[in-house]
Amino acid sequence: MVTETLNPTDRLLAERACERLILDFVHKLDLGDPGDVADLFTDAGFWEWAEGERRIEGRDALRSYFSGRPADRLSRRICTNVLVTVTSESTATATTYFTTYRVDGHVGGYAPPRAPTQVGHYEDTFLKVEGDWLLSSRSLYLAFAGPTERLGAEAED
Repeated sequence: MVTETLNPTDRLLAERACERLILDFVHKLDLGDPGDVADLFTDAGFWEWAEGERRIEGRDALRSYFSGRPADRLSRRICTNVLVTVTSESTATATTYFTTYRVDGHVGGYAPPRAPTQVGHYEDTFLKVEGDWLLSSRSLYLAFAGPTERLGAEAED
């Protein structure tokens, strides 16, 4: 395995840099500017749903896609079981389990507890570009999924 030839400190630093990208991604979606996730990808990077026809490729397209999220969306993602494998001095892969809680129509305060909207895992590839680790791909696999609830919809029925 290639990682055996890497200095253990370099391998740990690479793993940590990739873990940080995983966390930065969900932080930007939940608490930041969602379009900024594009900055975590290589120029030709892509995000896709492994099943279906949704594949967004390139930084500009990623920025546009994620910036298009509803302004009234409240979401929180919980990531666990992060397993990064450094495959060379400039490449790595990772699998991360996630649970997404999400509602639209949020106008402030907290939302009452509800079941997760999605449970699944990400499969990522990373590339070190000019000294910085970036996502080159993120594929999303769902084990459980449902529609995004709109708060206040029951009052409209």
